[in-house]
Amino acid sequence: MPVRRPDNRRPDQLRPIEITRGVNRFACGSALIKMGDTHVLCTASIEPTVPKWREACGLGWVTAEYDMLPASTSSRRARSRGGHIDGRTQEIQRLIGRALRSVVDFAALGKNTIWLDCDVLQADGGTRTAAINGAYVALAQAESAGRKRGLWTGRFIREPVAAVSVGIVDGRVLLDLAYEEDSRAEVDFNVVMTAGGRFVEVQGTAEAAPFGRKDLDRILALAAKGIDKIITLQRAAACKRVVTSG
Repeated sequence: MPVRRPDNRRPDQLRPIEITRGVNRFACGSALIKMGDTHVLCTASIEPTVPKWREACGLGWVTAEYDMLPASTSSRRARSRGGHIDGRTQEIQRLIGRALRSVVDFAALGKNTIWLDCDVLQADGGTRTAAINGAYVALAQAESAGRKRGLWTGRFIREPVAAVSVGIVDGRVLLDLAYEEDSRAEVDFNVVMTAGGRFVEVQGTAEAAPFGRKDLDRILALAAKGIDKIITLQRAAACKRVVTSG
């Protein structure tokens, strides 16, 4: 008999997802995303300017910042101060930025910058993937808000983008790892894909023994299945303030 997952999910089952849109009155776009016990607040802010290095080309820019609140984990995590962030935080916020930029038409955005701020309220594995999923919802709202303000005329988002983790735990390929699974995974992947089924980023590491091509194919196929479901929820969030996977 196969070993059951801690929360009794099937190997190919996502954690329960809830997306609440418009949770911040001041942001141009905002979403609180819950993937199981991982909760991330994502906001989008528009600046009618671009970085100096971007000015000459006449194109817009999208960038992201990520952090974890002090009580987001079982032991208090110190705040980032004085502009100093650790290597993990820097890596994750760069990943979020790359993921969202992959679906943006910068010419249509014009000489504007959209800041995506992702703050982890509670962490139980998969914070970077949850942040990407919530940031997309916030970005879609900012697209509409900027159009209403006359900052651009059309749409600059080409298609949705989403992310999920997949790992091999106890020899089984599992979708959307919670921390208990992630902490003992033999292989750990984070996969970012567009709605059109194209890969944006594949981060994979053998934490124990090397993995084979068949394992890789199974991991990517399972990630695509999960991402397709997440994108369905992201699209639903454009019409409903609260959407759930249940």
